[in-house]
Amino acid sequence: MKVTVFTRSGRELINGGLVLDGSATVADLQEAIHQKIKKYYPARQRLTLPVPPGSKEKPVVLQQKKSLKEYTSGNSDTVTVVFKDLGPQVSYRTLFFFEYVGPLILYPVFYYLPVYELFGYKGERVIRPAQTYALYYWCFHYSKRIMETFFVHRFSHATSPVSNVFRNCAYYWSFACYIAYYVNHPFYTPVSDLQMKIGLGFGLIMQVSNLYCHIILKNLRSPSGNQGYQIPRGFLFNIVTCANYTTEIYQWLGFNIATQTVAGYVFLIVAISIMTNWALAKHSRLRRLFDGKEGRPKYPRRWVILPPFL
Repeated sequence: MKVTVFTRSGRELINGGLVLDGSATVADLQEAIHQKIKKYYPARQRLTLPVPPGSKEKPVVLQQKKSLKEYTSGNSDTVTVVFKDLGPQVSYRTLFFFEYVGPLILYPVFYYLPVYELFGYKGERVIRPAQTYALYYWCFHYSKRIMETFFVHRFSHATSPVSNVFRNCAYYWSFACYIAYYVNHPFYTPVSDLQMKIGLGFGLIMQVSNLYCHIILKNLRSPSGNQGYQIPRGFLFNIVTCANYTTEIYQWLGFNIATQTVAGYVFLIVAISIMTNWALAKHSRLRRLFDGKEGRPKYPRRWVILPPFL
């Protein structure tokens, strides 16, 4: 089979094209491109079919496990593909690990070390029980996230651009320092003991619920990730499309009820806005895929992310 590979600018990526076996898959083509141009390893490649000039249709993305013959016209033994360089990639497990390990390390720094002396504080620092319990809660949360990254999550995409590591770490690490500075400050005024217990108790229930939601989502995907979209069912997913985001938001609400800082609520508001956008997109996608037509199931009526508000 003859494969011609063009860049998006119309330049031929490999002069003369490539000749592959008739049973070759898209993954074989990606490996062949990698052999010719070493820096373009498979995870860095995005291959699509050419779009006719003037067409507004989205290009068809070639799926790794499919045969190249599925993308040819009739009995043709030639195929033309368009190559896009996705740039340097990193695995999602690596991305998530660095996102979460930063807050796990940085928050205790403000609790254990004399950080506030750098800001001019010279008096004796008294650590209050609310600050200690907040530290335990915080460390439990991010330890849980790291464990889920390696033992629970199954990712629909194998890799992410390296640039996302810097962007996501900036987000998580900066908010960790922002919140830790105020919660552990020598002038911090804790809430009542009852409010602290209610907030952290509610938050812990949400953390465990969040773990269970992630296990449900894991079981929707096969290890190979080739099952496609399914309707999440069971537990909170029976009433909320993105129950994993719901429990994530409510667990931070519990933390903020227990600690009561402006920094914590700013983080909560930003997180709600980000996850709401993700949830709306996922809810729309599921309703579009499961429209009840041509034998497909109809997506049930559910809250999107924040019952009883959205």
